[in-house]
Amino acid sequence: MADLQENDVVSETMRDVAGQYLTFEVAEEIYGLPILTVQEIIGIMPVTRVPRTPEYVRGVINLRGKVIPVVELRTKFGIGTIEDTARTCIIVVQVSHGGQDVIMGILVDEVSEVIHIGEDAIAPAPSFGSSVPVEFILGMGKVGQKVIMLLDVDKVLASDELSVIAQASQGGESSADA
Repeated sequence: MADLQENDVVSETMRDVAGQYLTFEVAEEIYGLPILTVQEIIGIMPVTRVPRTPEYVRGVINLRGKVIPVVELRTKFGIGTIEDTARTCIIVVQVSHGGQDVIMGILVDEVSEVIHIGEDAIAPAPSFGSSVPVEFILGMGKVGQKVIMLLDVDKVLASDELSVIAQASQGGESSADA
C-alpha cells in the first residue's frame, strides 16, 4: 500500500513537471529549463567581471540599460571552462529569491530547441546518496535516445548564492552609474 501511495506522489510530481522546455547543452550534456522561466536568449556579449564574487559568476552585462548578473553553468556544475564560441549563449531567466523575482543570465555552450515533454517521458532524478545533491533537478526527460536533465532554475542556485549574485548586480549598477 505504501508503494502505491509513493507511486501516486511520483506520478503527480511528474505531471507537475511535464510541459515545454528550452533545451541547451553544457559540456555535451543536454539540460532543459521550463520555458515559462525563460525571458530571452542572447548571443554572447561582453561581460564585466565583478570583484570578490564566486568563480561561477562570470560577471554582469548591460542588457538594454539593466545590469544583469551572469552565471556560467560549466563552472557552477564543476565541469571546467572553455573558450566562448559562436554558439555560446546567455539565457535570461527569472528566478525567485526572498519573495522577489530576480533577472539573471545563465551562460551555456549552445541552445538547442523548445520541446514538449509529457509526464510519461519524465523519470524522477536518480539518487546518488546524500553526498551528491540533486534537488535542483526536477526530473529526467526521456526523448528518443536522449536523456534531458530538467532543471529547477530557482534551485540551481541556493538562496545564499542568489544574494551574492544580487549584490554583484547592484554593485555593477552603482559602478556603471558612477
